[in-house]
Amino acid sequence: MPKAASADIASTLNREFLDEYTAEENVRRYCKETAGNGISYLLDHDYGKIYLDAIDNFIPASRLRDGLRLWEFGCGAGMNLIHLVSLLRQRGIRVQSAYGTDFSDKLIEAANRDAEKHLNPEDTERVRFCVARNQNLIGDVMKGSGTRRDALAGSFDLVFGVNTMRYCHRLMNENECAADIADLLISGGVCIVIDMNDRFPAFRSRLRDRLTMDAKARYLPSLDEYARPFSSAGFEILEKKNFCWIPHSASPRLTAVMTALTPMLSALAPDRAMRSLVIARKKGPRRR
Repeated sequence: MPKAASADIASTLNREFLDEYTAEENVRRYCKETAGNGISYLLDHDYGKIYLDAIDNFIPASRLRDGLRLWEFGCGAGMNLIHLVSLLRQRGIRVQSAYGTDFSDKLIEAANRDAEKHLNPEDTERVRFCVARNQNLIGDVMKGSGTRRDALAGSFDLVFGVNTMRYCHRLMNENECAADIADLLISGGVCIVIDMNDRFPAFRSRLRDRLTMDAKARYLPSLDEYARPFSSAGFEILEKKNFCWIPHSASPRLTAVMTALTPMLSALAPDRAMRSLVIARKKGPRRR
């Protein structure tokens, strides 16, 4: 694609993202108390289990003793990071520091409010939300906070992002994002990506986007495409699958129905589940 055309698409997408993620009524969709029952269920069950299993199975025990360093990119209002920090406290696992980054200053403001509201005061001091783009995580945090590069690079145990990697593909900067994540992680550190599955047929947003956006602006990567930039950045792909049948915005009733149907749907059509999951490890020495 010509550079001028790519720049036009990126400019259009950036405007659309800004409108979506700074409008007050939309910001409420990403805050803990107003996001919906579905995402609360997933954080307690599916997503929470993925995070904890990755920590149990892939993070060296020595890092758990020293205190984990976490980073959520494209964090929105911080629901995943806040929830994970709370889960780790319940399990007696120390968090040394945790960063959440998003390009929207409105969402970062909301994340800081939710952290104050929902985290233990001791944990609040260790959690930091900053404005940063996915393709320039380290540089934007350095610029915005005055943090030195050597305090960030090569020091994080777990980096994760939910419903954000697809935008990197649409903006054609997924390789830059994966490379920056590699720079953040320690050797043997783990990245988790959860995003929309292009093979799930019934996303409500898909019809809306088809009516209002061109093909590139509504593009959903395949499972292999979600994994590819991490492979290219030198990661080892530990797990790659489709999962989850519960919408983030599901009501309590729909959550209960889809939870009951999940075993059958997963058995009949596992590749058509709502979400794509990629777990990747930065290659390097690993110690238990």
